[in-house]
Amino acid sequence: MTKKPSSRRKKSISSAISDSELPFKRANSGISSQENVDSAAISVEVVEIEELSKQEESDRNLLERKVERAFFEAGKALMELRDRRLYRSTHKTFEDYCRDRFGHSRQKSNYLIAAADVYENLTTICCQNFGIDDLTTNSSQILPTSEGQVRPMTKLEPQEQWEVWQTAVEVAGGKVPSGRVVKDVIEQIMERTQVPNTYQLGEVCQILVKDNPELRGKGGCWGIVSAVNEFSCTLRAWNGEYTIGLQHLKSYNYLPAECEQMQVICDRISQVYSDSLEETVKSLLQLLGKVNRPYLTVVEEKLLSVLESEYV
Repeated sequence: MTKKPSSRRKKSISSAISDSELPFKRANSGISSQENVDSAAISVEVVEIEELSKQEESDRNLLERKVERAFFEAGKALMELRDRRLYRSTHKTFEDYCRDRFGHSRQKSNYLIAAADVYENLTTICCQNFGIDDLTTNSSQILPTSEGQVRPMTKLEPQEQWEVWQTAVEVAGGKVPSGRVVKDVIEQIMERTQVPNTYQLGEVCQILVKDNPELRGKGGCWGIVSAVNEFSCTLRAWNGEYTIGLQHLKSYNYLPAECEQMQVICDRISQVYSDSLEETVKSLLQLLGKVNRPYLTVVEEKLLSVLESEYV
């Protein structure tokens, strides 16, 4: 099939402009140049749009999908670098590695990793719902193009992510929605399906990570509820306070007397803890901060007493 070459042509459009319509009139009648302009020529450039061949259309779709998937590929790569500790030959921590190698914080890396999970969930559910084997050449499905667009969805379950994304695409008029639009959709859904926060002050809860990178390292830790918010609770844990969404909390359902006992243990651990402690001491405190019973064993009590005598 011979492609029709693009062509450009210029059309001259003449229109009569009366003397009264001129932006100004020459005040000096002694000037010999023409004082009245009878007409003006406006040059308009018309460009004919060239159709793409089927192969070119396919190539365009493929390249567009590669651009869209850029943040997804980055997140998956960062996840593997972190999990396999491939930074260990040059850096002690993943945070230092990300800062030196990519110029951004570990939080930014965590955002990309979490966004990659959301993108993967969306594409998986999309393929299941529409019977599509490969989305890389399918231009009919609207998918995220940046990490910021999916950041508000990282704490949702996969099916919830899909429902929120489809609604956000509709709100955006069939185009890729911004992160602000996605966040607004989530807030509207939460308002319609609001579940009251039933946690109480002093209640002992366990922290659940559930693929939330912001809670990495805190999974299994227990804490005392110090503030009850609309969709979250503030927990006092062994190494500080954290505000955590309800979906990442699980009550131990301890009796009031048991909650009081855990409050005492939490206070004792908090008095010992500081950022300057040796790693072995921090590790011991973290183990105490993960006990899943409302008391300390005899050995645990002795160890904590030794630390109190040494650091308090």
